[in-house]
Amino acid sequence: MYFVKVYVTYKDSVLDPQGEAVKGAIHRLGFEAIEEVRIGKYFEIKVAKSDQPIEASIEKICDSLLANVNMETYRYEIMEEA
Repeated sequence: MYFVKVYVTYKDSVLDPQGEAVKGAIHRLGFEAIEEVRIGKYFEIKVAKSDQPIEASIEKICDSLLANVNMETYRYEIMEEA
């Protein structure tokens, strides 16, 4: 079995309004040194071993469902569970 962590965030060129709102709240708390906050999505996926390469399956899932590839980017970590 595999355990996959997927992180989805806006591309650097895309404005993140939620991140800007959080940054404003952080500044109001007195933490003026914070320059940027980006909001994203996090997914945990357990995958049974199969004949298909896990990377291809995860790429297809991310491209088709988890991320809007026009606005977002993603990365993932694959760990094999005992």
